[in-house]
Amino acid sequence: MSKVEEQNYFKNEFIDFIKNLFCNFVHRKYVILMSTVKIGIIGLGYVGLPLARLFATKYAVVGFDINQQRVNELMAGKDSTLEVAPDALKTVLVGASTSEKGLFCTTDIQDIKDCNYYIITMPTPVDKNNTPVLIPLLAASKTVAKVLKKGDVVIYESTVYPGATEEDCIPVLEKESGLVFNQDFFAGYSPERINPGDKINTIDKILKITSGSTPEIAKKVDALYASVVTAGTYLAPSIKVAEAAKVIENSQRDINIAFVNELAKIFNLMGINTHEVLAAAGTKWNFLPFKPGLVGGHCIGVDPYYLAHKAKEYGYHPEIILAGRRVNDSMGTYVAAEVTKLMIKKDVAVKDAAILVLGITFKENCSDVRNTRVVDIVKELEDFGTKVTVYDPCADPKEVFAEHGVVSQKNQPNMKFDGIVLAVAHTEFKDIDLKKLQKEASIIYDVKNYLSSKIVDKTL
Repeated sequence: MSKVEEQNYFKNEFIDFIKNLFCNFVHRKYVILMSTVKIGIIGLGYVGLPLARLFATKYAVVGFDINQQRVNELMAGKDSTLEVAPDALKTVLVGASTSEKGLFCTTDIQDIKDCNYYIITMPTPVDKNNTPVLIPLLAASKTVAKVLKKGDVVIYESTVYPGATEEDCIPVLEKESGLVFNQDFFAGYSPERINPGDKINTIDKILKITSGSTPEIAKKVDALYASVVTAGTYLAPSIKVAEAAKVIENSQRDINIAFVNELAKIFNLMGINTHEVLAAAGTKWNFLPFKPGLVGGHCIGVDPYYLAHKAKEYGYHPEIILAGRRVNDSMGTYVAAEVTKLMIKKDVAVKDAAILVLGITFKENCSDVRNTRVVDIVKELEDFGTKVTVYDPCADPKEVFAEHGVVSQKNQPNMKFDGIVLAVAHTEFKDIDLKKLQKEASIIYDVKNYLSSKIVDKTL
């Protein structure tokens, strides 16, 4: 080794030593800060509760919700959304708000006043014109502002358009608290990636995007999530980048599903089985494995409208995003029309026909009925003059009626039907004996390609 090489070697060794020393200092600093953390989770629904339970395994957590019935059931160790198992919930519950690790749920705002991190997990729906509705998010911001203190950090998890956190939510926090943003209090954004009903890809096993309103706060927010999310975190360079990343995740999926839904319509006219086509095309290594179906729920069927709304503010009218939405929003009506055509072809009278729809939730093995597009099938079939019975063992009939005005039942009906439509692939439906539910002349339509092909007349 030459003298120059030797000097460069020791120079690089010294630089690495300083880097490691600095990193260790920063790590220790954040560990110390984390030991004083108390987290307030605002909203205890499908997103808030799993998040609260996870954080409660390491920190003092107060879950706040305005629904007293929801709080009561959670403190009793029960979760009606079925996202958190009773044992897992009971393990972290504590009887009162403390500085020790554990979860306490409440409707009293005074119970969250000593938190220093507030995580807002409110729904972000659209109205009948598909315009973003930020009312729940802004209301939650106003609630947090009442107890906001100097040094506190407010983190948003709701899916929004780029800019919503800093342009819509932060002004509410400033106005209601009298504090100055990025001087007295700070903000972060870490979009939720909860997959309702999925017991394998749980919140701790899904990589988390994080961001903060300043470089220092971004590191704190990232360290907070990294301490409980075993899959790791990805620190985005800004809040707007994190917001945009989340909203395009679901928009991309929506567009891909719209493509295969359009293929299903085309191949149906040609007399070709769409699923057989997809299986053949899927033998290529880079073919994307999307399937046709109904697109609902509080994410994929909603989020593209948030991105489109913001794009229009900048004078750009999105073509592909909205075209995909139109295709997917039309699928319920399309399925109903296909069902009636199938009945006519098999000489099954449509008017006053008894139709059984299996499933009403927006996805399989999940109790969530928000923005479910199965409702479109039900209402369209009723418009054709049929009498529809909805059977879903996962959905709460009261919630279904309150949300959509549709009557449903949790128990299997004891009668025979002229037509059966499998709309949701709940596990309970896999082994159901449909012969006992069929009249002699009847049809079975499988939206999800879930049932045995031997008994199904047609699939989407």
